Amino acid sequence: MLKVNELNVSYGAIHALKGISFDLQEDEIVALIGANGAGKSTTLNTISGIMRPDSGSVVFEEEDISQTSPAQIVGKGIVQVPEGRKIFARMSVLENLEMGAYTLRDKDVIKAHMAEVFEVFPRLEERQKQLGGTLSGGEQQMLAIGRALMASPRLLLLDEPSMGLAPILVEQIFEIIQKINAEGVSILLVEQNAQMALSIADRAYVLETGMVALSGKADALMENPEVQAAYLGG
Repeated sequence: MLKVNELNVSYGAIHALKGISFDLQEDEIVALIGANGAGKSTTLNTISGIMRPDSGSVVFEEEDISQTSPAQIVGKGIVQVPEGRKIFARMSVLENLEMGAYTLRDKDVIKAHMAEVFEVFPRLEERQKQLGGTLSGGEQQMLAIGRALMASPRLLLLDEPSMGLAPILVEQIFEIIQKINAEGVSILLVEQNAQMALSIADRAYVLETGMVALSGKADALMENPEVQAAYLGG
């Protein structure tokens, strides 16, 4: 479904990604784990078209999208939930969700997607007239994911969904991620909480300073002594 080939990306003089390659199959949850500055968010931003690679390619369903605009990439079915949620604080929950459907024109389709989002997140339906900025951190994360689901993604890019949330909310968000995946949405998950990420992922890649240091099935990586020492507190 998704193939990242020998991707090199720079911020000015900083070589952020150094020839990374990985793939994601349909219906999988694939996790990217690693320390701050490892290149995880840069990877997502390059896949979604926010950043351009110096070399290498991003191939989605046999099509090279490395030079495709972010709006066109959303139209192809890849949608990103950014780090820090980045909801529209002065807009209502309903307006935030409507913004997620900006590539769609059919009002009936938008209405159907809204109903699906409210089914996944009943709390958003209860608070649909409330301003986004007045929601709790957990509710804002739900809103950010709900906004992405409005575009009917086939591949969802999640950047640090657990950031700043209490442990009980982290568990709730990860249960929702699994539910979304079970309904046919493939997921590429960037997450510093390696324990949680590996507990729900099918496979994972460990990034270190812009390179893939380790990869494999998530349960095998969970047992890997290097991963345990570096990321799992073992």
